[in-house]
Amino acid sequence: MSALDKDTVKKIALLARIEVPEEKLEPIAQDLTNILTWVEQLSEVNTDGVAEMTSVADMSLHLRKDVVTSGEQPDLVLQNAPDQADHCFLVPKVIE
Repeated sequence: MSALDKDTVKKIALLARIEVPEEKLEPIAQDLTNILTWVEQLSEVNTDGVAEMTSVADMSLHLRKDVVTSGEQPDLVLQNAPDQADHCFLVPKVIE
């Protein structure tokens, strides 16, 4: 794994919409490089015969009955919406 440079960190910050001061780009680049190197080491671990799991605790999901509930209440659903129109939530545009 090659080390990340300041320009790559700038691009990542831009894509993540995070403002990173110029003086912090180099330390962040080093930290991200260390993280990616560690993740690469995980691919070397032999996982043959290891069952997939979503948690270290043995548990199962609680299943509920698939029944129709009273859903025709748009006014009640939208009463806490910060902004609404025509019985719909209005959300700010996030993609330019």
